Amino acid sequence: MVHFRPGSQVWQLVMLLSFSGEFPFHSLSLLGSERVYKALVSRLTTLQTIRNYHSCDEITCRLLTISGKGAGKSIRLYKGALPILEWLYPGVYEYYMDSFWEHRFPGDASHRDRNHRVSEAAAMCMKAGMEARPYLLPRLQNREMLQVIPDKPCFYLAKDMKKVGETEMNKTMFTRMAGAIFSSSNCYAVYNTRDAVMKWSGMGEFKALYSLIELTRLNTGISEVDSAILFGRSGEIALRTLLESDKTRRLEFRFDSIYRHIHFIPMNGGGIRQLRLFSVPDWKAQLLELLFEPEVRSYDRGLFEYDACVDGVNILSHLDGDIARLIRFREAIENRTGQFEVLCFPHQTHFLREYLGGLASIKTIGMDSVEEELCPERRNLLER
Repeated sequence: MVHFRPGSQVWQLVMLLSFSGEFPFHSLSLLGSERVYKALVSRLTTLQTIRNYHSCDEITCRLLTISGKGAGKSIRLYKGALPILEWLYPGVYEYYMDSFWEHRFPGDASHRDRNHRVSEAAAMCMKAGMEARPYLLPRLQNREMLQVIPDKPCFYLAKDMKKVGETEMNKTMFTRMAGAIFSSSNCYAVYNTRDAVMKWSGMGEFKALYSLIELTRLNTGISEVDSAILFGRSGEIALRTLLESDKTRRLEFRFDSIYRHIHFIPMNGGGIRQLRLFSVPDWKAQLLELLFEPEVRSYDRGLFEYDACVDGVNILSHLDGDIARLIRFREAIENRTGQFEVLCFPHQTHFLREYLGGLASIKTIGMDSVEEELCPERRNLLER
């Protein structure tokens, strides 16, 4: 018998599939122990009796089904198990059926790949403590300026943002954007490049950004969106994305011309910890205050982008993973004399060395040290 209770691994899988539709089999490590989750998925593809922890209702069925092969291998809910969606929250079954064509999924690779991109991004956000369940988030509107977005960090799916209104502007939301994170009076467009170089659609992404700015302004009062979060399988993907950007001759097609700040987050445990920092109010300013004394800070008044000058060494903090800013830093120091340094987390060092070569030295700071200072809940756990 399988016990369906809030917080359990079975509950987490069903909850994620309730709004993402399907999840890539090879990304189960994002949810926890890959070995444990693979064994669980295998078990749930066979006939099981599942008991509701609260109501003691039972259903006997296969809970999951697996389709596809190789990188396209996908986990979905079994049709006979769909009534279990109402065990999550009232109305979830209707949301699922409306979002996923009455449980009839298109068989083409493009639809599956997009669902995988969105579900991985949602899993990252949920593991970082952000609310991603659309049926528990306030519905966005485009009529007047209201404070709709909750104060707590949350992730809105692009397909739900697209449903707001019927204008042509909102149709552009279905580009490569997976959704948007709202946290601490900031909005971040979210993209997932997975294990391939992100290729932008030029003006389509500008239209998507304009649409996101309008939705953000009307639902939060925030008038500017200049930042994106780019998920990817590894630092190598960020490096290749940077190098492809350098090859682009038309500036309007460079991704760093669309968003001033692009924060690369690897899809692994280190990336989840890095993403949690985005929930801290004024986290960028707090990071710089933690790292540098006021008298050595640049405060963006230098001739190029760097954060501090210590003993004649110009230092850039890459703890935020801002690869757009990293591009500008490298372009500035390529033909400049002096000493340069980049500060980063240990998991960022490899691609930084590859991208910067010998232009700047690299120093690391442990993530534990940063979390202890910026994340109160983490510090409280350490003090117990």
